Amino acid sequence: MSAKRQSHIAHTEPAPYETGYQLPANPSRLPRSFFTRNGITLAKDLLGKILVHETYLGTVRGIITEVESYMGETDKGSHTYGGKRTERTEPMYHIGGTSYVYLIYGMYSCMNIAAMTEGIPQAVLLRSVVPADVESEKRMILLRLEQLNRKQAKKNLPLYTPQNCPASVKKHLADGPGKLCIAMGITRADNDMDMVKSDSFYVTEGVDISPEKIMAGKRIGIDYAEEAADYLWRFYVPVSEVVWNGNIQFGE
Repeated sequence: MSAKRQSHIAHTEPAPYETGYQLPANPSRLPRSFFTRNGITLAKDLLGKILVHETYLGTVRGIITEVESYMGETDKGSHTYGGKRTERTEPMYHIGGTSYVYLIYGMYSCMNIAAMTEGIPQAVLLRSVVPADVESEKRMILLRLEQLNRKQAKKNLPLYTPQNCPASVKKHLADGPGKLCIAMGITRADNDMDMVKSDSFYVTEGVDISPEKIMAGKRIGIDYAEEAADYLWRFYVPVSEVVWNGNIQFGE
């Protein structure tokens, strides 16, 4: 990372970052038993938990706000429907707590966490997170801008900086599975990792979400899945329930 980019992080006074609920000071990592449950139970309980990933910019922590359940070989929306066990889908068959990161459109990563026990291919797709702290938000913005600037450079257009960051990036920082992975620095290199044992990629306790706050809807982008496309297996909480005021200021 360049000295200029380091200065954006190192020389900025912490900005207020108010959360709707109190985050634990030293959140515990989630144990194996948390993940070895069915994909619907796991999905709902992941809401409010904190996804942690070590990047070259430092630690990024995101509060999980939207997920989808994929329930294995009988679920027409799942990659493993009909017993499709391939090199790509193998992590879904691994023990709960295993990461499953795959590419869509040949360019964007999607992040999943396997549920249940070995051989039962259920998983939870993480669709959205919000930054858990100011430093994470800064790093998420830098990671998003890095990806956008690759496109800008190909078009010989001016590069974005934190000071001229598009408003849409801050507003929609990690509110889609592809944007989530970019903002948290998650790539295919993070596929098939044991998130219970990993020191660089794991989930911790976060904010408590009351069951009545959890909303359900149809999963997105699986119109081909016949009746399974109508299952209400997407679960989410309004962003206002977990975080407000992510208004950070970068140094000059």
